[in-house]
Amino acid sequence: MKLSEVSVRRPVFATMMIGALLVLGYFSWTELPVEMFPDVDFPIAVVQTVYPGASAEAVETEVTKKIEDAVNEIAGIRHIQSRSQEGFSLIVVEFELERKGAEATQEVREKVSTIRAELPDEIEEPVISQYDPDAQPIISLSVSGDRPAREITELVKNRIKKRLEAISGVGTVRLIGGAEREILIALNPERMEAFGVAVEDVAKNIAAANMEIPGGRVDEGSREYLVRVKGRVPAVTWFNDVIVKNIRGTQVYLKDIARVVDTVAEQRSLARYNGRPSVALDIIKQSGANVVEVAEKVRAEVARLDEELPPDIRMRIVNDNSTFINDAIHEILFNMELGTILAVVVIFLFLLDYRPTIIAGLSIPISVIGTFTAVKFFGFTINFMTLLGLSLAVGILIDDAIVVMENIFRHRAQGKSAMQAALDGTREIGLAVTATTLTIVAVFLPVAFMSGIVGRFFLQFGITVAVAVLISLFVAFTLTPMLSSRWLGGLVGPEQAARANAPGLWRRFLHVLSYWNRGFDRLKPRYERLLATALRHRGVVVAIATVSFVAAMGLATLVGKEFIPQQDQGKFQVTIETPAGTDLAATSERVAQAETQLRRLAEVTDLYVTIGGGQSPVTRADILVNLVDKSQRRLSARELMDS
Repeated sequence: MKLSEVSVRRPVFATMMIGALLVLGYFSWTELPVEMFPDVDFPIAVVQTVYPGASAEAVETEVTKKIEDAVNEIAGIRHIQSRSQEGFSLIVVEFELERKGAEATQEVREKVSTIRAELPDEIEEPVISQYDPDAQPIISLSVSGDRPAREITELVKNRIKKRLEAISGVGTVRLIGGAEREILIALNPERMEAFGVAVEDVAKNIAAANMEIPGGRVDEGSREYLVRVKGRVPAVTWFNDVIVKNIRGTQVYLKDIARVVDTVAEQRSLARYNGRPSVALDIIKQSGANVVEVAEKVRAEVARLDEELPPDIRMRIVNDNSTFINDAIHEILFNMELGTILAVVVIFLFLLDYRPTIIAGLSIPISVIGTFTAVKFFGFTINFMTLLGLSLAVGILIDDAIVVMENIFRHRAQGKSAMQAALDGTREIGLAVTATTLTIVAVFLPVAFMSGIVGRFFLQFGITVAVAVLISLFVAFTLTPMLSSRWLGGLVGPEQAARANAPGLWRRFLHVLSYWNRGFDRLKPRYERLLATALRHRGVVVAIATVSFVAAMGLATLVGKEFIPQQDQGKFQVTIETPAGTDLAATSERVAQAETQLRRLAEVTDLYVTIGGGQSPVTRADILVNLVDKSQRRLSARELMDS
């Protein structure tokens, strides 16, 4: 083959091509984001609308139904699901998979904007966003201490939260629980009626008395000064002197009709860590950011903050999703390395020569590293599917090099020169190796074009395997014959130890390993007889294969089905839904009872509780149980059940 001839006669050219593959692959690997699953574009739009104080029926008729009717006009919608509850409307619009998520979400946004005038004025602006499975907290923090809740909340908002938001890759830091400062103006209805003051008068005059507006500019010679009218209330007590109405020259002050209190806002969410009230922070990464890298930066910043904060403030990482991702990725990489080593060992057992073993074994790391260039080019990430494809392909990547290497090895054993053996061996087997590789590509590449959500996940798997196998074919036709023509200049096989000046220990080692090949040589006549029998009774062989296939398909119906296999991350989450209308205190009391029951299971649990966090109502609570024993070793769910 022409490519092999050029590589053998121009070794520098072949070396530079392989070197380019390694350099591009390495730098692509360092820049690839790390995720648990592929970044799939889900064409799902979510419309969230807050209607303060409205009943579930009012939300359904005045908000949800109108938005559903408007959105239903968009082409390509598969399903519309909605949920109306007290003060909140949630609509999920699922489009056909062929639609791009960003475009579909923009169409929903335009439709909702056209009916905004028909919606109640009291609602907050509808929030329309594309569903993003990665918009989940990668790290959750708990901050507690021996201080008032308001003081801890102010510390978290003004110091900790800002520091975490400044980290590269962090998108949002969501605060749950705590007690935020609020200036409460408690109106007296009787005095308001006596003075003839309406609530609108109070709100309007307080807003007018507590604002800061630009006042233009003043020119003085060659200088220019900006003028601002300072109208901010400097202290809470100043609110008492705000004039809320002027009745025929008589001024009515706020203190005449109301009481001003510097207090905390009503809690709509709650967080506890191991039974103690705390302020929780959920850290959500930016889209496309590296989960593991962002988590490492957050942990480093948390360590610095822990040293800077007062001693009585305790900050703990209660949930870190990157830990499982990092461990799983490293486990897959370890299996790939172990598979590579075992493949090389098997080659050595058959060839009994380290030189062809190294030549053939180089195809695995080169093909794997070179594949990362294609992964980067296609916009993929380092995730379970891409690494699953590479780990599956480890045993395949060495096949082409083994076939080429073995044939060159055979020609060299016949007495040909190393260069001639490399040319003849590659030319003789080239078409068969190409056909075998393209057959593998024809099997895995169509997997990348499966339909449905499953096809979106297997896209990266199929392309990764196909690219890796094609690179292994390229290596088998370039690097393998080139190195063979240079490294196989001396004797080959066990003869090189028997006839050359090899150490006695090495000769004895090869002699022991030679029993492996002798055993296979004894099996060869039996295999030939079995093969001859199968060829004489073709009908029986086809019948057995058909029955086996049908039986396998029948057994497949008995196997369970699930989208994602169950994973044991050493933790589990319990979600509690209380009846609609249950306040935060009642929900907290019921969740506390559930915490007690969980602790009775085993004295090894680390409990983190959030109630009404994020968009969840106060009737929903999430309890995260980290399974650790006294030695801080992570336990599995099975170990907990056994305990």
